Amino acid sequence: MNRYFIYCRKSSEAEDRQVLSIDSQINELKRLADKLNLIIADIFIESRSAKAPGRPIYKEMINKISRNQASGIICWKLDRLARNPIDGGQIIWMLQKGIIKHIQAFDRSYYPEDNVLLMSVEFGMANQYIIDLSKNVKRGLRAKLEKGWLPSFTPLGYLNNKAKGKEAVIKDPQRFDLVNKMWELMKKGIYNPPEILALANGKWGFRTRSGKKLSRSVIYHILTNPFYTGYFEFPRGSGNWYQGKHKPMITMDEFEKVQMLLGKKNRPRAQKYSFPYRGLIRCGECGATIIPDKKAQIICSKCRYKFSSNNRASCPRCLTPIKKMDKPVVLNYLYYRCFKRKHPSCTQRSVEIKTLERQISSILARIQISERFKDWVLKYLREDASSEMALNEKFLNNQKKIYQNCVKKLDNLFQLKISPLNSDGGMLSDEEYLKQREELRKEKMRIEKAIANSENSGEKELEVFEKVFNFACHANYWFKNGTAAEKTRILQAVSSNLILKDKILYIYLKKPFLWIDSVSDGLPEIKVRFEPKKSGRNKAKLEECFTSSPTLLPG
Repeated sequence: MNRYFIYCRKSSEAEDRQVLSIDSQINELKRLADKLNLIIADIFIESRSAKAPGRPIYKEMINKISRNQASGIICWKLDRLARNPIDGGQIIWMLQKGIIKHIQAFDRSYYPEDNVLLMSVEFGMANQYIIDLSKNVKRGLRAKLEKGWLPSFTPLGYLNNKAKGKEAVIKDPQRFDLVNKMWELMKKGIYNPPEILALANGKWGFRTRSGKKLSRSVIYHILTNPFYTGYFEFPRGSGNWYQGKHKPMITMDEFEKVQMLLGKKNRPRAQKYSFPYRGLIRCGECGATIIPDKKAQIICSKCRYKFSSNNRASCPRCLTPIKKMDKPVVLNYLYYRCFKRKHPSCTQRSVEIKTLERQISSILARIQISERFKDWVLKYLREDASSEMALNEKFLNNQKKIYQNCVKKLDNLFQLKISPLNSDGGMLSDEEYLKQREELRKEKMRIEKAIANSENSGEKELEVFEKVFNFACHANYWFKNGTAAEKTRILQAVSSNLILKDKILYIYLKKPFLWIDSVSDGLPEIKVRFEPKKSGRNKAKLEECFTSSPTLLPG
């Protein structure tokens, strides 16, 4: 008797949205087999697209039919068996040769003696449907990309918005600020990804959209994804970059800085202890990194002998075991020394952290200014900024005109592409169109960046100056009373290069603090308070003193 295989397939793609579920197909086909008295030998279930050959379950079924384990197939429709010409041709050939004696679909039967033209048409229609569907999907993706929206799932911190006529990518109200905070911590160079991961999962209670904790791979994926800069590549690795309309978290310069901190060969790793200034200082002799070195000494509770605890289980004088000592005094010391990886024979000696911090504090004292001087400087900077804002407004208007002209050129190029003939009487080739469009898009992105940098630039610069001078007022106090992480951030803020040689820390100040240092040397009155803080009787005298200094003249 003829035996049949039931084959049920449904893919997760758009092609199968109107097809019955696999369970429904099985139930319907079993009822059909009972109705027609067909013997079912086996049931093959597959959740995979048929637009390309290579389905493992389908291949197994065909091999069993070739070995005469069954002579027919029961399926919902022919497009369940194949949607590509290779698999479709195989089914037609096996039916013609009698290897498959009968194919029973839900609505009709197919036999070897039937005209194969009808089957060829049905398989061809199924294949053409896939081709048309692919074209429509690609066209939709291109339209979305042209508008500046990512046509796929957004990374953590953003959400896909399915509402028509609205922004396609929006901020995730639950996660945007937390992901932004991860970038802020990484930019400072103090925290590494594993430490940020521990903070997010533990202290912040961060959870993904599926409710799970962040994994180590995901935190690295976030910190290496350029989508957070406002630009994205689609598809990944294609070299096609687009400027998104979503709100960026960081600038491109900040992104590049983070990539340098991550480094493929120097990726930060979790550290057992949190020491200040780790990785910031270089040896002045060999150029190797200066590393912290924690040492402990124990005072024996019996003979009061002081000895190092390294690799010792007992006092070297009285031989009393450390575990049996009655409350021994433990003294902890922190030294900084050359790692000596480049040159093991480096002669530089270690320096205790107290000595190091005294030197840092003396540098911070050099850039310390009074509140009165800060107020005086900011007063004239605000006056200067107001005049520059008028000039910047003219520049901004000019850039906007150039931007509008660039947008117009893009529109004209598109019209030229879709028009029957171009100005030379011939069609505009795809290569010419893509080349010109890419050039105009790059120009458009450059102008947009210039406009973004110009808008409120005077206010931004003034805000930076306020932060710098406020920092100079209080940096030394914050340093003396701060935590290890805060001290590291303060040292990073004022210095660009740190060299330790002969137990002396050479600090190269950054530009704004270098100016404050030079002014402070030339005008000692900056650090002097003329009168009590709330009194203003000597304000005119103070301003006269400042304005008489050649260093502080407008030039």
